[in-house]
Amino acid sequence: MDVTLYDTTLRDGTQREGLSLSAEDKVKIARRLDALGVSYIEGGWPGSNPKDAEFFRRMERVPLRQAKLAAFGMTRRAGSRCADDANCRALVDAGTPVVTLVGKSSTLHVDRVLRTSRDENLRMIAETVAHFKRLGKEVIYDAEHFFDGYRLDPGYTLASIVAAADAGADCVVLCDTNGGALPTDVEACVWEVRDRTRAPLGIHPHNDGGLALANAVAAVEAGCAHVQGTINGYGERCGNLDLISLIATLQLKLEYRVLPPEQLRHLSDLARFVAAVGNLTPDPYAPYVGRSAFAHKGGIHVAAVAELPQSYQHIDPGLVGNEMRVVVSELAGRRNVRLRAEALGIATNDRDADVLQRIKQLEHGGYQFEAAEGSFAMLLRRAAPGYEPPFEMRDFTVIVASHAGSPVTARASVTLRVGGAEIGAAADGAGPVNALDRAVREALLPHYPELADVHLVDYRVRIVDEHLGTAAKPRVVIESARGAERWSTVGCSENIIEAGWQALRDALELALWRRG
Repeated sequence: MDVTLYDTTLRDGTQREGLSLSAEDKVKIARRLDALGVSYIEGGWPGSNPKDAEFFRRMERVPLRQAKLAAFGMTRRAGSRCADDANCRALVDAGTPVVTLVGKSSTLHVDRVLRTSRDENLRMIAETVAHFKRLGKEVIYDAEHFFDGYRLDPGYTLASIVAAADAGADCVVLCDTNGGALPTDVEACVWEVRDRTRAPLGIHPHNDGGLALANAVAAVEAGCAHVQGTINGYGERCGNLDLISLIATLQLKLEYRVLPPEQLRHLSDLARFVAAVGNLTPDPYAPYVGRSAFAHKGGIHVAAVAELPQSYQHIDPGLVGNEMRVVVSELAGRRNVRLRAEALGIATNDRDADVLQRIKQLEHGGYQFEAAEGSFAMLLRRAAPGYEPPFEMRDFTVIVASHAGSPVTARASVTLRVGGAEIGAAADGAGPVNALDRAVREALLPHYPELADVHLVDYRVRIVDEHLGTAAKPRVVIESARGAERWSTVGCSENIIEAGWQALRDALELALWRRG
């Protein structure tokens, strides 16, 4: 069976707290969704805000190769006519070939939210669907709160479905709006609805119970050929069904036809792209496409996947555009060190056991190398025979001061040894680590001008052993950049400035090594 994908990232997904997309952002995402091969892109609710209306105007000039654009709205208001209803007129003005209508299927919402009669609600559903069919639109009907409504009054909920189907709805979608349904409930309800109507059925699950994917799979197995969700599972509260996980599960596990096989390799890129446009950090633990989805940390696991990747991987990560990673930590074995070194292009020179022991000692003291591969690379370099550092810190002084309520200032003075000579420098900064960074660079740039294009782009502090209060150790992670290249380094000490210097030293030394 083919499964039709209906993406609502641009409408339902934007209800996620902290996510806001401009009209231009939505156009960018729509283009990528079309390129992926989804069948429907729900662009928004044109009657609700100017931004969505602008998006639909812009999309008139954007040709879609595969997807159909849908505008979302509700059934006519109680006691009105479709021709006079402002929401219905806005849906017409959107000019989309597809209109998705949401209606009430739960007596709780009819009685307490709409505050109208149950018969009038059924007329609202039927008349609105029929109105848009007469206008030549493809109509998808979303039965809001279907599963909750079915538990309250199955007869009325089914009657609402029949009203939409008999009026000509091209697809009737069963919505788990509150996200509380169980897969067994979903499967049973789909079978019940199939007995009442021949209209194609769809599923729209939310993830409040952590079961959106399970509920979608149960619905598809029971006969729903249309599935609604969002990229990365974005949505209100706990989110919607994650279409990324759905696509991979249905196609790779259950052999449904969802996308052309070659398109699956774009899933990881798509997940990161939508996160970037939405100014959100990609979830590293997301199934299939997260950076850690195929990361191996335990020594036994790494030894196994080095010989047989499928021993600890449920699919080939390349199928979804991801890759296997080996993580180095105090739980690692020698194979972790060797494989990670090979990935970085660094020879271990049979020193992997020594490096591993050093990592275990440092992590016991508060370091963490999982998110600091730059510092791991420097451990490998320093373990090589005959390694000589390009510079050494002889001493540093950092003074932080505030006088009579004036802004806080920081000044650092350093003495470095470079090529047998001692060099001093001083600099002011926005804070102690920034001042230290500037002073060190001032000392090094005459000898290593290639450091001029290396920039510190992120600085994070985590407290180790919080129970010690102000005596706890700070762990500092610095992210540095040269153009598009990024690397992270770590330091840990009872003194936050010392921890910052350790991370900064690794960052600068690694930059020199990478330039040869």
